[in-house]
Amino acid sequence: MATMRKLKLQVQMTVDGFVAGPEGQLDWMTRNLDEGAIGRIVQITDSSDTILLGRKMTDGFIKYWEAVQPESPEYVFARRMVDTPKVVFSKTLKRVEGKNVRVEGGDLVQAVNRLKAERGKDIVVYGGATFVSALIEHDLIDEFNIFVNPVAIGRGMRIFKDRKELRVIHSTAYPSGVVINTYQPLRNG
Repeated sequence: MATMRKLKLQVQMTVDGFVAGPEGQLDWMTRNLDEGAIGRIVQITDSSDTILLGRKMTDGFIKYWEAVQPESPEYVFARRMVDTPKVVFSKTLKRVEGKNVRVEGGDLVQAVNRLKAERGKDIVVYGGATFVSALIEHDLIDEFNIFVNPVAIGRGMRIFKDRKELRVIHSTAYPSGVVINTYQPLRNG
């Protein structure tokens, strides 16, 4: 049997476990990542050829990366975000503006398992707190890459709703203060 593609989560998180402020604020995020942390992002990107997005996050994500100009230091990475096929999960939208984007309106578990069974590199999901929560709840994430920022915000949005047993694969602290922890879920059986 062919090996299934892995679904990898890459998410920024506060020390106290929030992925966004109460209204979705991301102003707490460490902006000046050092080369090592950026290297890890590139590594995750390189190992994937599909991006999953929740509906709420999609518009901002697509507009941001498509607007990056050639003179920007982010341009090379932005091109990859634009060129990589993106699958947006939505029960309401039928289509989404943007390059290499398609909408998936079917059952989440079936759709993700179908994507995992396709040939290719791994699949990466960057968020949308609600969307990622649903993926975690249905045990669909195979690798958690949590970028812990050196800040606590007291309240906000979480992705973990229930207890989840994880095994740490590696953990690296970077000069920017960000600690990147990579976990696998402990699955029964």
